[in-house]
Amino acid sequence: MLKKFSAVAGVIVVGAAIALTGCSDAVEPVTPTYKTNLDKAEIRNSEFGKVFPLHYQTYLRNDEDKIMTEYGGSVPYNKHDNVNPLPKGYKHAQPYLKNLWLGYAFSFEYRAARGHTYAIEDILNIDRINRYSEKGGLPSTCWNCKTTMMPEFIEKYGDDFWKKDFNEFRQAMDVKDHAIGCTNCHEAETMELQLYSEPLKEFLKVQGREWKDIPRNEKRALMCGQCHVEYYFQKPEFGAAQRPVFPWTEGYDPENIYTYYKGHGDSKIKGFEGQFYDWIHPVSQTPMLKAQHPEYETWINGPHGSAGVSCADCHMTYKRLDGKKKISDHQWTSPLKDPDMAACRQCHTDKTPEYLKGRVVDTQEKVFAQLLIAQEVSVRAHEAIRRASEYTGPKSADYDDLMIEAREWCRKGQFFWDYVSAENSVGFHNPTKALDTLAKSQQFSQKSVDAAVRASNFTIAKDLAGDIKTLVPPIMEHSRELMMDPAHLQTHEWLKYLKPFPKAQQVWDGNKRLIPAPEKS
Repeated sequence: MLKKFSAVAGVIVVGAAIALTGCSDAVEPVTPTYKTNLDKAEIRNSEFGKVFPLHYQTYLRNDEDKIMTEYGGSVPYNKHDNVNPLPKGYKHAQPYLKNLWLGYAFSFEYRAARGHTYAIEDILNIDRINRYSEKGGLPSTCWNCKTTMMPEFIEKYGDDFWKKDFNEFRQAMDVKDHAIGCTNCHEAETMELQLYSEPLKEFLKVQGREWKDIPRNEKRALMCGQCHVEYYFQKPEFGAAQRPVFPWTEGYDPENIYTYYKGHGDSKIKGFEGQFYDWIHPVSQTPMLKAQHPEYETWINGPHGSAGVSCADCHMTYKRLDGKKKISDHQWTSPLKDPDMAACRQCHTDKTPEYLKGRVVDTQEKVFAQLLIAQEVSVRAHEAIRRASEYTGPKSADYDDLMIEAREWCRKGQFFWDYVSAENSVGFHNPTKALDTLAKSQQFSQKSVDAAVRASNFTIAKDLAGDIKTLVPPIMEHSRELMMDPAHLQTHEWLKYLKPFPKAQQVWDGNKRLIPAPEKS
């Protein structure tokens, strides 16, 4: 393989051969280093492809968007739609997502993720970003894990970048050549693993750790942990406004992160003073938390993370594409898509592919069943609070305190459900943590229901009995465009708590303008 790009890249292999004088003298292999002749500021993925054509060939396979596993895959179906078949919906969907995120941009559209090569294209077209306005309605922070251009943005704007509007950068990049790629993990000149994530840099600084001193295997996991994590947008009272922050100082488990969010905010809501929240749910008036995608936090103390098995070991298995040189596969995908289960059989050599796949799917089946239960109890909690807050009869003497308690349990129960829901392994990265988190979610949400029932002197209890799908049907259709139609907001009891958006033309289609930009005064 080296001959194919030796004219472009000079390769210096350090420690290629190690003489062993005995079994006790084994030395850990030294990673090869490279001199690529690429400019250190190079960020275009295609330029790396000229130097590393085989690696680039596997990277382009991230364009695959048609293969599913039992509980996931790369078809971008609507993750709340368990009615329609692929590609619109899928049997293992969660029907209450639009209910639980009502009042927040996630309720407009939430799809299964495609490959990393679609990162820019998909965020440009997602309904969570306002395409009907000059302003996107979300900060530039949303670009943080979508593009190789982040270092340029930070160098140019510093911490002022985060609070800029998302739409300001719609036309700043190539949707493929600047999508998540080579320089998100590698230095252009030497191909050393590099730290590009600003929030991870800050966390390591708080820990007093230097990137150069971190063991290579930990770095291999942190490459993914730059983005596949829970994070939030910082309030200005605590530093640069809208800067992404990893809430890890208390620990990596959902209880630790929830404790972190008990502070670091600007809430003035009674009972939640000083706490962080992402939005207020319009039905229950609860200050809510939206979990992102905590793969790293889930994996780190699971069976594989605890054993030192890195993300790359499973999601970047070695291949021989030229019949000679072994390379890491840069199609970042599920091991379940490989019929041979080669990633798993690197270690589990005594097991058949069928057995290994069965173990994964069995874990996911159990986790997903509990996920659906936790989701439904969370919906019931919001409905209980709604009914208790609108109850006009004789109330409990400690009604106000009980309503605060009900909202606290509702907030916590939904966050614990979302911690597993947003994590992309359906529990497999850490089955024990996933099932424990969902059990606690169900308990917390039920405590919310109980507190709301007590607040109303148990009067609403009979109204909450029965199948939740009858009591509160799933909201199947909801979008920014539908929010402009007052009639749509009368189609569901919960939608009535929203105010319609003003009528507006669509301004953006991806990174193309549909109407002329307003003249600058």
